Amino acid sequence: MIVLLCGANANAFSVTGKITNAKDGAAIPAVTVIIPHSSHHITSDENGRYTLTSVKTGHYTITFTAVGFHEEKKEIDVANDLVLDIQLNADARQLKTVEVKAGKDGSTGFTRLKDVEGTAIYAGKKSEVVVLSDVTANKATNNSRQIYAKVAGLNIWENDGAGIQLGIGGRGLNPNRVTNFNTRQNGYDMSADALGYPESYYSPATEAVDRIEIVRGAASLQYGTQFGGLVNFKINQGPEDKQFEFTTRATGGSWGFFNTFNSIGGTYKKLNYYAYYQHKSGDGWRPNSEFDVNTAYAGAAYQVNKKMTVTLNYTYMDYLAHQPGGLTDKMFAEDPGQSIRERNWFKVKWNLAAAVLDYKISDHLKFNSRFFGLAASRSALGILTYINRADPGGDRDLWTDNYRNWGNESRLLYSYNLGKNPSTLLVGMRYYEGHTQREQGLGNDGSGGAKSDFQFNNPDSLEYSKYTFPNHNLSFFAENIFRVSPKWSIVPGVRFEKIITEADGFYNTVNKDLAGNIIYSQRNDDYRKNSRAFILGGLGVNYNAQEHVQFYANFSQNYRAINFSDMRVVNPNLQVDPNLKDEKGYSADLGVRGRIKDILSYDVNLFLINYDNKIGTILRVDSASYNIYNYRTNVSQSRHLGMESFVEADVWRLIKGSGAKMSVTVFSNLSLINARYINSKDPAVEGKKVELAPDVIFKTGVAVKTGKLRVSYQFSYTSDQYTDATNAVYTSNAINGLIPSYTIMDLSAEYIINKNFSVSGTINNFMNQMYFTRRADSYPGPGIIPSDARSFYLTAQFKIGK
Repeated sequence: MIVLLCGANANAFSVTGKITNAKDGAAIPAVTVIIPHSSHHITSDENGRYTLTSVKTGHYTITFTAVGFHEEKKEIDVANDLVLDIQLNADARQLKTVEVKAGKDGSTGFTRLKDVEGTAIYAGKKSEVVVLSDVTANKATNNSRQIYAKVAGLNIWENDGAGIQLGIGGRGLNPNRVTNFNTRQNGYDMSADALGYPESYYSPATEAVDRIEIVRGAASLQYGTQFGGLVNFKINQGPEDKQFEFTTRATGGSWGFFNTFNSIGGTYKKLNYYAYYQHKSGDGWRPNSEFDVNTAYAGAAYQVNKKMTVTLNYTYMDYLAHQPGGLTDKMFAEDPGQSIRERNWFKVKWNLAAAVLDYKISDHLKFNSRFFGLAASRSALGILTYINRADPGGDRDLWTDNYRNWGNESRLLYSYNLGKNPSTLLVGMRYYEGHTQREQGLGNDGSGGAKSDFQFNNPDSLEYSKYTFPNHNLSFFAENIFRVSPKWSIVPGVRFEKIITEADGFYNTVNKDLAGNIIYSQRNDDYRKNSRAFILGGLGVNYNAQEHVQFYANFSQNYRAINFSDMRVVNPNLQVDPNLKDEKGYSADLGVRGRIKDILSYDVNLFLINYDNKIGTILRVDSASYNIYNYRTNVSQSRHLGMESFVEADVWRLIKGSGAKMSVTVFSNLSLINARYINSKDPAVEGKKVELAPDVIFKTGVAVKTGKLRVSYQFSYTSDQYTDATNAVYTSNAINGLIPSYTIMDLSAEYIINKNFSVSGTINNFMNQMYFTRRADSYPGPGIIPSDARSFYLTAQFKIGK
């Protein structure tokens, strides 16, 4: 009930009340009470009482959420002090995880994380959430350009038209297999080796993803030490209101593309379950580009009792891809759709498992523990000789990795009041142990039926190298939200890291003649061990200036250890500095975000990344053969300055009012980046642009939703970028040089026939631009990797449940 009280201040009022259980009338403590998009955020005390102060005159919706209870929303008009008593109904199913999910902000498919979610703190950080159910895009091909359209500043590598591997980088960081982000699935690591080789050969099927959470550089305190931040894929869960639901999707498209996706899910008593299987195959745009991918996932969450939930996940993926190799600049200009490599193949197998325990110790204390493990492999077979030379024939190079790693990350989240203001403390620890075995040698020539036979010719005496890479990581971290007033929050954090990396094996010094034959080989035994321990600190600040306007700022120290590829690799296009050192530095943000009613949302920020000894590539010339190659080394200090902006408005509601049934939303994001090498002793590098850091990334688009129809259009522009620290415009072997600017347009539509059937279609690159996003010095190159020409896709979906 609402009781009006008199005698209040004319400008600001209070809203107070008591929260009780609708079943027995017992007081409910630790209920989160929020007026969305405002500074008003508090938790009820041990007697279930709460007080919101300094509430200005107006119409509001107050949200009440608590673990084990259904969310309650109340609309109020504030013109005096109010008493608002609330009764919450218990949720018989409880929550499958002890967390309050970030809800969809409207239906635009894009929102941000709350200050506290589950057992994680996001206050004071720049965060973005892509809600896939509200995104009209080509999900069958994991089209990154469409899916991440509203995330400002992402530079995207397009390795293949099927979206088998994800390549995104932000703020001038290398996009290669998301290596500069900590990539996770459902909160646990999914990359090859999170410490020594953080590359993601596995990418979740977008059709199975509920949302994608992105937190920029300041996430290092909770999720590792990297400069890029966090990308977390949250896989769908079974519907809570159905015991069984079945979904099947079939997609056909250009160049023989076929995708089938099938999922089941539901809730039965205390068990929630979800599983899917996806198969996709195709011939690819260029010759020698066929692929075959299989992905499966199963997850189950069981509520043991009112306080405890246990979740199990398992993911499997395998794929085989024929790789067409790269092109020189001249070849690309003549015919970007050609291929001069027929014998290059790539194979991946992924097994990822996790067990998660969520336990509500008390109304104010939550515990989460995640055990995870990976057993995976990847193999590359083919010819890595310069692309400006013909395939010399003969045996092919074979490079295999086997990954075996496991870890645990445990967190405690404690909610308490500091004076009258709610505060939150997070403490956690992580232990990680990895073991990678890497081998390089010669495989067969691919004749007969052995085109994709990934077997060494001489497994007991490899021609190039054989290594094991054990590594261990122990870390402790803590963050605390101090809400010093209803408007101000200060979030200090600290992380301790202990890292031990080893390399044990041998490599051969190999010389070849111009035909590619080995004319000299000498074995070199190699053992290295590096142990280091350090402490990183950070600080975040939130200031709620008005009801819907928030300023945020953060600073965080960063650290990135050299990975296995930085220790030893045999590649004619690449050499590594034997004295390579870890990267150190810091990152910072300053921004403002908010909403104007439910019509316009925005987020504008400035950022800074500083590397004290950034690892990059410079061009060198072999003194014997005079061939050009990439030399990977600590180039110098680099400084990344920039601005990121996102604005989205529902122009139709602006014109017609809040009651409009149709929605026409327009979005725009712009990223300006100035990334330069500074304080370098090498005049060829000093003042040059950091590689893979375009000055401008701009995306805009419009989405129309009316009745059962959704249509979206997107425009993307990425400016010129270089591929090495010397800013070479051209090299004869095409492994370095300019990546010219490109402009791409995409169009997607979906029509919902009824509750069971829907159809959708996409035209990717509908202006048929010929462009490329990367030059490779290894697989899938070497050379220019052309992006796909115009392509068409059509999807049919059927869903049934009870």
